[in-house]
Amino acid sequence: MAFTITMMSWSIVEYGKQMAANGELGHAMEAVKWGTDYLIKAHPHPYVLYGEVGDGNTDHFCWQRPEDMTTDRRAYKIDPSNPGSDLAGETAAAMAAASIVFRRSNPSYANELLTHAQQLFEFGDKYRGKYDSSITVAQKYYRSYSGYADELLWAAAWLYQATNNQHYLSYLGNNGQSLGGTGWSMTEFGWDAKYAGVQVLVAKMLMQGKGGRYASVFQQYQQKAEFFMCSCLGKGTKNIQKTPGGLLYRQPWNNMQFVTSASFLVTVYSDYLASAGKNLNCAAGSVSPSGLISFAKSQVDYILGDNPRATSYMVGYGNNYPRQVHHRGSSIVSIKVDSSFVSCRGGYATWFSRKGSDPNLLTGAIVGGPDAYDNFADERDNYEQTEPATYNNAPLIGLLARLSGGHGGYNQLLPGTQGGFLFYCLHVKVFGP
Repeated sequence: MAFTITMMSWSIVEYGKQMAANGELGHAMEAVKWGTDYLIKAHPHPYVLYGEVGDGNTDHFCWQRPEDMTTDRRAYKIDPSNPGSDLAGETAAAMAAASIVFRRSNPSYANELLTHAQQLFEFGDKYRGKYDSSITVAQKYYRSYSGYADELLWAAAWLYQATNNQHYLSYLGNNGQSLGGTGWSMTEFGWDAKYAGVQVLVAKMLMQGKGGRYASVFQQYQQKAEFFMCSCLGKGTKNIQKTPGGLLYRQPWNNMQFVTSASFLVTVYSDYLASAGKNLNCAAGSVSPSGLISFAKSQVDYILGDNPRATSYMVGYGNNYPRQVHHRGSSIVSIKVDSSFVSCRGGYATWFSRKGSDPNLLTGAIVGGPDAYDNFADERDNYEQTEPATYNNAPLIGLLARLSGGHGGYNQLLPGTQGGFLFYCLHVKVFGP
């Protein structure tokens, strides 16, 4: 959830101008605030963060509407005795990124978010440990495979973007090697592994001329960022697999999360390079910024239906999209239509096993997507392919804004934390009085 908020915020920071032109900036900001309001409630003390409500075992045992749920709602937290640097770090990143989004329209809220972000970063850095060693019920569902080092760097990068405080820049410079930012060559970016995102943000700082005495370290981050870009484009020394239809492919279960997140990184890096007047140099040749954008567009076009199956993997978009989404609220009749209680196991018998289309359209949701050979089975029990996730959608918001609105006509490396978004809000006055 925190990663979703971070990526929605990053989408707005980079492409808020394009969202505003489509009348969607306010909606995007409302969605971010819905998430950050929750994260604020989950952080009642500087060194306490609630990371999970309920547990996956009992929740998966039942197929019910949210209104009918009677499963245990116990809350699980991290604290100094039970640390979770990865969870604290990602939540800090989310709040720092969101503080940039609200800096002009709601400065008091932005300051509140920044205070939480700074406290959470300090907590995560001071009391180190993996969150799933403390909240063990999460291990089966959201295990932290990559550890917490990437989230500490990720949080520092966003805190620097939000504050321009040299403390966070120094943290990135001094800990790049020990926390893996300059060492890991990545071919994925997602809710667990943040290194590629950190490397792109630090490369941006370097291109902005902010490297200072850490310039040589930041160049190592940038080299790793470009390794990721070349891998996506199929021009590197270790390339990401693609389906015959051209979709990035990493794993059978919810592969689409990696497609949207990688395509977002490729898109922002393209704009950074264009602003700096540079190309991307890969082992298999040089790529222009427009070449990177073209690749990202190919991935989005595939998601929206330009693929061998002519299937849109966005629910409700096009004529041929998933009708049996692995989603409880979507698959069971609305309580407003039929208020009779749906029991824990009864929901499986009546609604989960039903072969018909979902009674409630989960408009806009991006499902897990096809297999390595572009095959897809639209069946509710096929959770690897038909389950949606908020972190699939979050990076796509920025991607669609950029592809629909084109380049904003401003330097994406402008001084200040928001580049074009800040420029636009100050000069065109997006918000009301």
